[in-house]
Amino acid sequence: MGQRIDVNHLNVYYGDFLAVEDVNMAVEPNKVTAFIGPSGCGKSTVLRTLDRMHEIIPGAYVKGEVLLEGQNLYAPDVDPVSVRRDVGMVFQRANPFPTMSIRDNVLAGVRLNNKKIKQSDADDLVEWALRGANLWVEVKDRLDKPGIGLSGGQQQRLCIARAVAVHPQVLLMDEPCSALDPISTLAVEDLINELKKDYTIVIVTHNMQQAARVSDYTAFFNLRAVGEPGHLVEMNDTNTIFSNPEQEDTERYISGRFG
Repeated sequence: MGQRIDVNHLNVYYGDFLAVEDVNMAVEPNKVTAFIGPSGCGKSTVLRTLDRMHEIIPGAYVKGEVLLEGQNLYAPDVDPVSVRRDVGMVFQRANPFPTMSIRDNVLAGVRLNNKKIKQSDADDLVEWALRGANLWVEVKDRLDKPGIGLSGGQQQRLCIARAVAVHPQVLLMDEPCSALDPISTLAVEDLINELKKDYTIVIVTHNMQQAARVSDYTAFFNLRAVGEPGHLVEMNDTNTIFSNPEQEDTERYISGRFG
């Protein structure tokens, strides 16, 4: 089952620059939460703080708390690698490992975590993950072929299979459909709705129709002015955000009057 995330007074820095200011939110388990907002408002930055991926950038750090089922992911004794086992990431562009087969792509995260796995168990895991990503039927007869040989939509679903193979509690998706055609986008959106039965899902999207279609909750981020830090304007269930938002800026963004 997915796990709840609580973000308390989160400030994200790159060196001396405050990129995102004082974010407070609760991400409900086994729901889809969409982050929306104009470019540069910090939504992808906040997404990456949820698995400490932003720390890959030199000088990046946070103040505040990110709690996964009550455990602070930024506590001194927490290993970032263990965080990324529990909180998986699917990126904007599909990134299957080009020298690996479909099968080895699915198992890559498991092996990276130094988990020894028997051949029969590996076969079962590959099938389970690919079925979970709604890809098994399409690739079951070519598991030893390179993952890079799949179509764009299939590659993205392969990356989702790779993410779920390590059994995370949360799946983060940073614009997972932005490089896909409409048919592939629909396949990934259908998959997101299936996956929320087992995972907590957070998705960043610029596509308002997509946010309305796939998410249960929506968080709108914005900038007060150019050069100012991004901030969370409001968060609510998706129907309320799209039909009766509290803040005028939210309504203006959703209606296309800016952004």
